[in-house]
Amino acid sequence: MAETEPIVFLNGELVPESQAGIPIRDRGFIYGDAVFDAARTFNGVPFKLAEHVKRLYDSLRYVRIDPGIGMDEMEDWSRKVVQHNYPLLPPGQDMWVMQRITRGVEGAESAPTVLIETHAIPFVARAPLYRDGARVTTPSVPRVPPRFMSPRAKTHNYLNLVLGDLEAQGTDPGSWAVLLDEAGNLTEGRGSNIFLVKDGTVATPKGQYVLEGITRRTVLDLANGLGLDTAECDLDLFDAYTADEAFLTSTSLCICPVSSVNGTSIGSGRPPGPATRQLMQAFSDLAGMDFEEQYLAHL
Repeated sequence: MAETEPIVFLNGELVPESQAGIPIRDRGFIYGDAVFDAARTFNGVPFKLAEHVKRLYDSLRYVRIDPGIGMDEMEDWSRKVVQHNYPLLPPGQDMWVMQRITRGVEGAESAPTVLIETHAIPFVARAPLYRDGARVTTPSVPRVPPRFMSPRAKTHNYLNLVLGDLEAQGTDPGSWAVLLDEAGNLTEGRGSNIFLVKDGTVATPKGQYVLEGITRRTVLDLANGLGLDTAECDLDLFDAYTADEAFLTSTSLCICPVSSVNGTSIGSGRPPGPATRQLMQAFSDLAGMDFEEQYLAHL
């Protein structure tokens, strides 16, 4: 196997990425009938990989797909792919490692498709977020209600979030979409959770209405450890516009300060605020590297 080409794990084998192929009748391609999860590396070491794999298996159980391998094996293969691919990145880079499992080929008694792949985090494109703060836009597209399909399963069916993102880009190019629910409460973005800080309380939307991010849970735990009050509750645009601070969390962003929501400046308009700064430092300590500096180094 070429040492200069990234590899993937595909259905029991490590193969060069250029030689990996998925059948055109795979249900993941035809219907989005698939689940996935994604951890990131810090200095080439996957962060909270076991937690991501556990969430993957929760998603698999929800959509009734048996991947045919256990969690430990999924984690081991993920580490093998990272160990080969990370040295191929330029200096200062890190990567996502993603596990993708589909139901298999339509109309066939085939086993599910199991893919593990990596790709680089776009530090250059996202570096300005840590200098200026992220601008959040809430599109008119509502989040699919959990009574239709639970957002807690991380599936390939992202079209609802993609449509919201497209509208946000049309309204304010470069902004980050956070969809509202049918009652006008904040939910989530495409791969991100939102937090508001008001009067010392760090609050985020309730878990049953969003994908419960691994970083989201980590931040709640860090906030409690720092003596900050936390809440999981309904949050609407009044809460957003009057917040003292706001930030996004995601696997790749970690903690990203928010400067405005729908054009309304948050707090002083110069993020991060004090609670956000505390949490960013605590997260960097936990990860073993300064993630903010890693982004800013790419400006």
